[in-house]
Amino acid sequence: MSYYQRHIFFCVNDRGPGSERPSCNLCGSVQAREYAKKKIKKLGLSGEGKVRVNQSGCLDRCEEGPVCVVYPEGTWYTYVDETDIDEIVESHLAGGKVVDRLKI
Repeated sequence: MSYYQRHIFFCVNDRGPGSERPSCNLCGSVQAREYAKKKIKKLGLSGEGKVRVNQSGCLDRCEEGPVCVVYPEGTWYTYVDETDIDEIVESHLAGGKVVDRLKI
């Protein structure tokens, strides 16, 4: 058995404001990750056998971002605000149900 039931990785890559390609950090991904982490803890979903919130470098889906990915399912999401993060946490991470409207 895996140590965690699920991992969610938030891309926090930052290419800088003059880059030819977008980057997730410029879309608020660091704040989104922190929000998700606090929500996971508040709901009692963190720790062994539960959910781990991680950050990553570039996940190379920049034009679809900001992005996060949930494993082991390999489900890719984009999001706009905390309401979207709430839905990913409550539906997918807590309930195991993919959020189709945010899925890439």
